[in-house]
Amino acid sequence: MDRQNTADLARLYVERSNRHVLDEVFPLFDPEATYRSSQFGLFEGLDQIRDMMTGFFTTFPDVHWTVDDYRAESDDTATFEFTMRASNAETGQPVERRGLETITFTEEGLIRHVEVEVAQSD
Repeated sequence: MDRQNTADLARLYVERSNRHVLDEVFPLFDPEATYRSSQFGLFEGLDQIRDMMTGFFTTFPDVHWTVDDYRAESDDTATFEFTMRASNAETGQPVERRGLETITFTEEGLIRHVEVEVAQSD
């Protein structure tokens, strides 16, 4: 892979996530992938990631991520700053979060690891 591919793959991941069709998102992950979020913890393997994402999209059914720039940090890693906007399905309250996401890919272009660092609110 090259740097342009890593940025394009990160963009594809966000585009598919914004469509809310998880069956389009899960094939992007390596079966042994890991996912760590500063808010939700560590998830190891596709089954745990699937369970976490299913719960997340149930809680925030209208979630949308806005990304202005995808940066290829290396041939296997891309980063981007995001703004997430959603409504909590249980409370109806709007939620907005900003953060930095780093995605590392396998040589085959599958997601090996996702690292999400959500900025602390003032």
